[in-house]
Amino acid sequence: VSTLYSYYCSLSRDVHVARISAISRVQFPVVQSLSTRLLTPPRPRSSSFSYSYRRSVGRSPVESRRLLSIFHLQKRHQRSRIFRSTCDQQKMVLPPPTNTLVTPLLTDLYQLTMAYAYWKSNRQNDPAVFELFFRKNPFGGEYTVFAGLDEVLKFLVNFRFSESDLDYLRNTPALGHCEDAFFDDYLANLTCADVKVNAMREGSLCFPRVPLLSVEGPLGITQLLETTLLTLVNYPSLIATNAARMVVAARGTGKHDDVASLSEGGVPTTPSRRPTKLPMLIEFGLRRAQGPDGGFSASKYAYVGGFDATSNVQAGKWLNVPIAGTHAHSFVQAHSSLDEAKGMTLKGKDGNDVELLSAVLRYRNEVLDESWSTTNDSELAAFISYAASFPDKFLCLIDTYDTIRSGLRNFILVSLVLDDLGHAPTGVRLDSGDLAFLSMECQRIFRDIAAKLDRPFLRDLDIVASNDINENVLHSLNKQGHRVTVFGIGTNLVTCQAQPALGCVYKLVELNGKPRIKLSQDLVKVLIPGRKTAYRLYGGQGWPLLDVMVGIGGGVDEDPIPTVGERMLCRHPFLEQKRVAVTAKRVEKLHHLVFDGGNGGAVATQPSLAEAKEYVAKQLKAMRPDILRHVNPAEYKISVSEGLFKFLHHLWQVETPVVELA
Repeated sequence: VSTLYSYYCSLSRDVHVARISAISRVQFPVVQSLSTRLLTPPRPRSSSFSYSYRRSVGRSPVESRRLLSIFHLQKRHQRSRIFRSTCDQQKMVLPPPTNTLVTPLLTDLYQLTMAYAYWKSNRQNDPAVFELFFRKNPFGGEYTVFAGLDEVLKFLVNFRFSESDLDYLRNTPALGHCEDAFFDDYLANLTCADVKVNAMREGSLCFPRVPLLSVEGPLGITQLLETTLLTLVNYPSLIATNAARMVVAARGTGKHDDVASLSEGGVPTTPSRRPTKLPMLIEFGLRRAQGPDGGFSASKYAYVGGFDATSNVQAGKWLNVPIAGTHAHSFVQAHSSLDEAKGMTLKGKDGNDVELLSAVLRYRNEVLDESWSTTNDSELAAFISYAASFPDKFLCLIDTYDTIRSGLRNFILVSLVLDDLGHAPTGVRLDSGDLAFLSMECQRIFRDIAAKLDRPFLRDLDIVASNDINENVLHSLNKQGHRVTVFGIGTNLVTCQAQPALGCVYKLVELNGKPRIKLSQDLVKVLIPGRKTAYRLYGGQGWPLLDVMVGIGGGVDEDPIPTVGERMLCRHPFLEQKRVAVTAKRVEKLHHLVFDGGNGGAVATQPSLAEAKEYVAKQLKAMRPDILRHVNPAEYKISVSEGLFKFLHHLWQVETPVVELA
């Protein structure tokens, strides 16, 4: 902070803003929010808002609206100051969003044109409620993992247009005709001080139509948040869901049921054809992701979805996620003869240096049979070089030339020497070919050599597979049988090739205390009106039975909150005949207040990535297996209360034009 202050004192404002922004955003993201407030001059205070309010009484309608607009603006200035002051006092100021592009300008133009139209008609302060939800689960499944809430909160806490933002907007042709007061008085002082957000917990299993976020506040600001909130939720939730589905495909949910019960046809795999331990999953997708942010976000939210590590070193540093990796084919190709391995040594158990090449050749030429002498020399030189560098993390890519006859054998030769010297090799990686067969063959040979030479370490080596793996491949491997203990998954995870978008929407459900509805010829696009909250009802076996939405105010006939042991009628939103009566053994409220602009911003500490990951695993374990099934999963029921059902259909009729026939 003292360095920032010295810049402030010694440089012109334009220079120090640019320099401090560049430094602090890259190296000190927490300091960025402090420097923004330090370097932004205070807005001039307006005159007493009570005076403006008194002047509006008895005036003409136009003049009254103008003075009341000033009154509301001045109140917002005051709340904005209180909002920032309260955040400082309670130390709830979050760092800016991880991606520095996430600012109020990361939006669609039509959000700003609507905001101007609201402001122009003096409706920007009308109380509104928007809900963010999706209409269909991705990947042909029946569940979705909610993610991205942490970045949403960072965005809301730090929401403010900068001077350069306003200068750009003022000179944009689409907004060039707008009144200066829109930029100087409204946008310049706009924060989320009057916004409240209720949301599901990060990592929640969620289902169509149930809101992920419910955003309450003045119409202008809540409208402006739409695009940014969608982009902060859509991709993270899609990645987390894709990752969770791959985890379920690779190792089930940790319940007593067989992994194959969640795959195609439920064909069980015999124990002798399964890995001896549950496979780990590593995200390998940075090089194939849609740009740096896509790669970083994929690393982050794949971990939430259940992956164990990433190859992305930047993600490891910033997120404290474990990193993993070995070497590429180019490392093997970079060696051309055994001469390149001469002179490489490691210390033996007696403390003396041991020349690796001669020790390896002794095993190849004297201990094992003659067929081992034909392995590729340049590959062997590469493995010796790698072993000298990483003797206790020795994991080799073995398919550069011939997977079984050269790569696997060369790995074993070097591993035997490392074991002699007191080091513990890690395993092999397969990046091509028939993964089921090759993994089984690798383990068979490991066990044969372990028995022949009495080397137990060979029985517990990892077999890593990374050959364009997707969810279908994982289920197929389970069906065939395999011995893969680690899956490295890249392209199909980070690009979500099976479905590249989740399709979240952000809809106005209430305005000025009155529920709003959107109708459509397509039933799936009919909006369930009004503010609502959701509950998850559990049955006697501990499984969730359904989610039920209950209306809150706005003319909706409010039903009692679902209660354990009390019968509740749950209705399909649109089909009268589909209804069930539920007597819940446990009730879980799904929405909680996570942001209150009038009370310091973020109101609770959000879970860490590890906690969110654990929460996802816990929910998957509690879900009925038929809902997690890969083929023809059972549909999870989404219901509305009796009161909300009646109100929905009443408003539907009221808002639908009557067709006149003659």
